Amino acid sequence: MSVSVWVLGEALMDCVAQADGSLRPLIGGSPFNLACAVALQGVDVGYLSPFSSDAFGQALALRLAETGAKAMGKTSRKPTSLAVVNLHNGQPSYGFYREGIADRDYNPEDIVSQLKKHPPGVLHTGSLMAMPPEHRKVMHVIQFAKAMGWTISIDVNLRTRVAEDLPAYLQAVNDMAAWADWLKASDEDMQLLGWRDVHWDNTDALATQWHALGCQRVALTFGATGAALHIAAPQAEATVSSSAKAAPPTVNVVDTVGAGDTFWGSCMADWVLHDTVGNDALAASKAEQTLQRALKAAAINCERVGCQPPSRQEI
Repeated sequence: MSVSVWVLGEALMDCVAQADGSLRPLIGGSPFNLACAVALQGVDVGYLSPFSSDAFGQALALRLAETGAKAMGKTSRKPTSLAVVNLHNGQPSYGFYREGIADRDYNPEDIVSQLKKHPPGVLHTGSLMAMPPEHRKVMHVIQFAKAMGWTISIDVNLRTRVAEDLPAYLQAVNDMAAWADWLKASDEDMQLLGWRDVHWDNTDALATQWHALGCQRVALTFGATGAALHIAAPQAEATVSSSAKAAPPTVNVVDTVGAGDTFWGSCMADWVLHDTVGNDALAASKAEQTLQRALKAAAINCERVGCQPPSRQEI
């Protein structure tokens, strides 16, 4: 039986500011983007968070279905979350509207019940799900999932500007990361967490810090500079970290919205498609191939407006 990837996290509309002052709504939300990116590569994907019954929610549900992923949450009468996005030289900055919205309208016990009825696969979350008080519900789900044999994937994806209590948010991120088997973090994420020596020439040492928390597979992204993939794999009586590091392909960048989601989604899809979910040694042997494929997927996405991950065929 093929491994499934289930995703718990925000689905929202990115309202992108235009030159004339208007806002252009585009489908988004980091975990939602990742669910689409993984499904487009032929992996069985389930999206657990609710969609709103409003027009934006139905557009999100339609988009998810078009990628081949399955909506597994209820339909909520609460509105779809919004993000106002300003682009500067292709780089986005965000403001979020996250109170009383659909993708937070779930009971963690209901999610656990769904997990119990399915063979263990990969459970992905992170991003705004790590922000207090939401993180309490998510941690409940993660802890039960891990006990049931699910592989936990976390995208740190910090959004510190919308945190009411920044120290509590950073602590929640660290707490969640400690449960992760697979983790992605950007250079900005690590800097905001207070890490030192966060630079391109120090990825080995940075990955070692994540490995020390228990993360076997770690992706570190450095924007246009490139990305590194580190996999801690058992060899004989020791654990050895295999790494790959590369710059992205040169493309005509339209914007970078969803590039990280596409990148991490491609890594996850590659691991599932090549049956390496429970085999870190095999994943380590293919680290360079996985990284190059993920960088290519992200580069294709950057040539498009908003988050539009490529299909397996396009890659």
